[in-house]
Amino acid sequence: MRKYLHLLFFGFFIFASQNGWAQGLHFSQYYNAPMLQSPANTALMPEDDFRVGINYRNQWSTIPAPFNTFAAFADFQLFRNRNLKNWLGVGGAFFTDRAGNGDLALTKGQFNVAYHIQLSDNSMLSGGLGAAFVQRSVDFNKLTFDVQWDGFTFNRDRMNGEGNAVGKTSYADITAGINYAYFPSEDLYIKFGVGMLHINQPKESLLSSEDNKLGMRPTGMIDILFKLNSGWIANPSIYYTQQRSAYELVFGSLFSCNISPSEKAPNLLIMGLYHRLAESIIPVVGFEWKKIRLVTSYDFTVSKLSSANGGNGAFELSLIYQGLYNMGSVNRSAYNCPRF
Repeated sequence: MRKYLHLLFFGFFIFASQNGWAQGLHFSQYYNAPMLQSPANTALMPEDDFRVGINYRNQWSTIPAPFNTFAAFADFQLFRNRNLKNWLGVGGAFFTDRAGNGDLALTKGQFNVAYHIQLSDNSMLSGGLGAAFVQRSVDFNKLTFDVQWDGFTFNRDRMNGEGNAVGKTSYADITAGINYAYFPSEDLYIKFGVGMLHINQPKESLLSSEDNKLGMRPTGMIDILFKLNSGWIANPSIYYTQQRSAYELVFGSLFSCNISPSEKAPNLLIMGLYHRLAESIIPVVGFEWKKIRLVTSYDFTVSKLSSANGGNGAFELSLIYQGLYNMGSVNRSAYNCPRF
């Protein structure tokens, strides 16, 4: 019976991929995956020169088709002008995603470029482009098929009837995005961002007879930082993305508490709570020490799927470090942004 379930879930993912419904790369900690949201976020960090990070997500571990998603990224500022207000951002990211017994896999390498222009003392405009190479694959040898049933059990030594042991497809993927940031005071920062993934609508099919094209996937995000008092900063945000008939809406807030106010670079305790509409509740906890930020979260399923997975949605972890090329360089605190 378990083998039938594995086959059923695999069949669903193949069918979904052919009809544009397969799960795309995503993280509940969207705010910690800037390169995936929009290329306009590349090197958008006015007080630092570079950023490196990793993301990990383990989803649906209690049902027969779990997802394991990993990302690593880095972005850098270049050609910052003398008044430190305009700069070029370049960055790269690597993503992998695997699901089910057949290792239904996605591997993606991406390069982004963006330019950031401070329009005035309290506003900034950013625009970016991204290009990626993507490969999808599945290992048929790790699956069982009806022709392998010998009357008593599934016999992996019997031929499964599949001509290729591993099915593969690859394609190029183009993205674009734009952000507008407004920072009227040292206590408030607001950013509006939109992006478009799969602009070229590449063909993605593991079956040569199919001509499935990925639908364009718009993204949108509103991100706000405001200082509650000398010890707390709130960071509410909302993220939306849609691809054909599937959509995702996540909203909530992080709260950062300064637990070392005497230090020049404060150490932070991070807490938060988010909700993926009609799907999950996502508590968050983390810590930042000397600009090294470690954040964990867990998706508790509240949709009808909870009866199958026992509410165990996904565990997620992100680790990010931001810094300066020259630690003794000029202080950039003139840029209005809530800080301790």
